[in-house]
Parts: sequence; C-alpha cells; structure tokens
Amino acid sequence: MRLLLVEDNRELADWLGKTLRQANYVVDIVHDGEDVEHALAAGDHALVILDLALPRMSGLEVLRTLRARGNRVPVIVLTANASLDGRVKGLNEGADDYLAKPFQIEELEARIRAQLRRANDRTAPVVACGDLVFDTNTRLFSLAGEPLALTPREHAVLEQLMVKAGRTVSKAALSAAIYDFETDADPSAIEIYVHRVRKKLEGSRVQIATLRGLGYLLRHEDQ
Repeated sequence: MRLLLVEDNRELADWLGKTLRQANYVVDIVHDGEDVEHALAAGDHALVILDLALPRMSGLEVLRTLRARGNRVPVIVLTANASLDGRVKGLNEGADDYLAKPFQIEELEARIRAQLRRANDRTAPVVACGDLVFDTNTRLFSLAGEPLALTPREHAVLEQLMVKAGRTVSKAALSAAIYDFETDADPSAIEIYVHRVRKKLEGSRVQIATLRGLGYLLRHEDQ
C-alpha cells in the first residue's frame, strides 16, 4: 500500500517514513500543504497522514480542498492540538481519524490498518484467497499455513492483487502503488515482479492471471 505523509517537521517525517517502510508500506513524503494535491495526482495513494500545522496551506485547508473536489482518500490527521474543538473541527472538515502528538507508532499503524480495511470494505483483519492468507495486522502472507517469503516489491505487488482479489489490476495501477516519488518507475519491471510472485505461488491453487491489455487478476483456481 502506498501512503502519503504530509509533515513539515523533517526529522519526524524521515523517522515516520523509515518506520512505515519497514512495515512494508510505500511512503511518499511532502512538507508543504500546497504540494498535497500534486502528490496525490502523481501517485495512487491508499491513505494520507496529514499534519495540520503546515506552511503555505494548513492541514485543515488541505482537507477542505480535497473534500470539496470529491477526493475521498482516507485521511488520518496528526496534530499537537489535542483539544476537543480541534478534533471536532478536523473531523468536520473531512478527516477520517485523528491522532494527537506525541503518539505511539503502534497506535498509528493500527489506525492505518483500520482505515485501509474500511476503504476496502473489509472488517476482518485477515484476507484469504484459497490457501493464500494475508494478515493485515502483521502484514505477513502465508501459503498453505506456511510463511511466504517476499521481497518488499514482491510484497507490494501481491498485496495490491490480494486486496483486489477477483478484480483486474492494471500494470499502471500496480506501478503507481509500489513506486515512491524517489524511484524511477519502470513499468516493464512489474512483469518481473509478477513473474517472481507466480513462482512463489507454484504448487498452490492460487493463480495470477494475465488479461492481455487489461492487467492482472488474482484468483483461486476453482473460481
């Protein structure tokens, strides 16, 4: 899953970005409210983590603008303003969740997982396709009850296919979901990652089908 982190405190942003990447998220970072819309237009972000005290455009203005334009991306607000009025104002402007600084990273990760489940119309933390299982709490895959070892890029590809199992995912959508702004995206590399994941699924009843001209589809062979 690709996240957009909007935080003007560069030290905090760097630490958060590093921590979330270690949890197998793809993370883009911007430090300015006016850069948010451009960043969202340039990538397929599943969720935004938004500080309120931003230069040039405040977090509340960012929220107001996004929602006024019909952008429904889930937004978790981070702020030092923990007052009731501040929380109510942020939620009324369109925030999906609210976390006051300082916070524990475990709580932020739990809130991210909850918002991503909600965005994908899921309530249970475990997603299954045949004998392939993805635990959204641990962010680990297992196949036939055994841990499935994946590189970060393989994990990103399989996660995108898994949360959209039974639906076609285009190569462009996979590319947008797994490459951050600092990486030169090579769309042809997606074929390599899909091939590697297919090899790791061999012997199971889970398949990644190629729909020529459309993209890829994760399905159980009985489907």
